[in-house]
Amino acid sequence: MKKYLLCIFALAMIAGTYAAEKDTPVYEMRTYYAAEGKLDDLHARFRDHTMKIFEKHGITNIGYWVPLENPDRQLVYLLAYPSRDAAKKSWKEFFADPDWQAAQKASEAKGKLVTKVDSIFLQQTDYSPAVHPSAWGERRVFELRTYKASAGKLGNLHARFRDHTLALFKKHGMTNFGYWTPLDKSKGADDTLIYILAHKSKEASDASFAAFRADPDWIAAKKASESDGSLTTKVESVFMAPTDYSPTK
Repeated sequence: MKKYLLCIFALAMIAGTYAAEKDTPVYEMRTYYAAEGKLDDLHARFRDHTMKIFEKHGITNIGYWVPLENPDRQLVYLLAYPSRDAAKKSWKEFFADPDWQAAQKASEAKGKLVTKVDSIFLQQTDYSPAVHPSAWGERRVFELRTYKASAGKLGNLHARFRDHTLALFKKHGMTNFGYWTPLDKSKGADDTLIYILAHKSKEASDASFAAFRADPDWIAAKKASESDGSLTTKVESVFMAPTDYSPTK
C-alpha cells in the first residue's frame, strides 16, 4: 500500500510539473526578411491588419523593431503567449482567419512580402524585469544582445547578470527591458542568453557602456566570475529602432 501511494504521489508530481510547464508564459522572437522593395508593404500589413488579428487570437504584441543598419530588410518583433500550447492554438486560428487570408492575399497581389522567417521561442530568466509594452515620451533606441556561454558556464553567466550586471546597467543609464533563454535545445537552450536594452540614443549607449566597463564594481565582478575562464564565447549586438506601430517605443 505504501509503495502504491508513493507511486501515485510521484505521478502527481510529474503531472503537476508538466502542467506548470504547459501554463508557463512564453515569448517568441520572430525575424522577417522582406523581399526587395517590400519592407514598407510589410509594415503596412502589420500596422493595418496583422497586429489586430494577433490580438484577436490571444497573441500579445510586445514590440516591433528594424535594425538601424538594415541591408537585409529585417523586421524583428516580440510576441507573448500564456503557454507554448496556447501559441500553437493561436497561430492555427490566425492562419485560418478569413480576415488574415484576405489581408495576405491583397498585400501579395504583386508578389510575396517575405522571403524568410526566423522564429525562436523564449522563456524569461528569473531576474528579468516584467516584460510588457512600454513607451516613453521620446522614442528610444533598443539593443538586442545575444550571448553564447562557454561550455557549462550559462548558470555562471546568469548569476553575474542577476547579482551584478543588471544593477550596473541601470546605474549607467541603460534600461533593462527583458532577458530570456531559448526554450528549445536546437535554438540554444543550453548556452544562449538573449536580452534587450533601451537607450536614449546610440551615442548614449556608447557613453553608458564606456562608463560601465570602467566601473570598479564591474571590473571586480567580471574578474571574480572569470577566475577559471571567460563566461562567453561570442557576443552579438544589434541596434534597433521601434516601428511607428510598435507598442514599445
